[in-house]
Amino acid sequence: MNVRRLAAVDMYGTRGTTRRRRIILVEFLVGVVAMVALGVWLLASSDGLGSRAIGVWLTGAGLNYAPLSLHAITLMRPGALDAELTGVHTAEELRRYTVLQLWVFVPLALVAFAARDALARRQTR
Repeated sequence: MNVRRLAAVDMYGTRGTTRRRRIILVEFLVGVVAMVALGVWLLASSDGLGSRAIGVWLTGAGLNYAPLSLHAITLMRPGALDAELTGVHTAEELRRYTVLQLWVFVPLALVAFAARDALARRQTR
C-alpha cells in the first residue's frame, strides 16, 4: 500500500481535472479536522464505553487523512501529479486503489503505511 499513490490516484480520478484535485484535497483536509475534532470531543465528553470507543475510532480514522492531506498538498504543485503518475495506467490503478482506500477505516493504518514508506525512503538514501 503506497499512501502517496493512493492520494495521487484519488486526485486524478478518471480525467485529472483541476476541480477534482481541489475537491479531493478539501475532502482530505476536512476529514482530518472534522473526524479528529469529533473523536476528541466524544472522548472528552462521553461517560459510556461505547461512545468512547467511537471517539477512539473516529480519532484514529481521522488521523489516516493526515498523510493523505500532506501528499495531496505536495501533489497540487504544477506538474507534481503528472510526474507521480507517469507511466501508470490510471484506470487500472483507480480500480485497485478504490478497494485499498478502505484502509482509511482502520484506525492509524495509513499513518503506519506512510511511516513505513518514509523509513524505507530514508534507508535507501
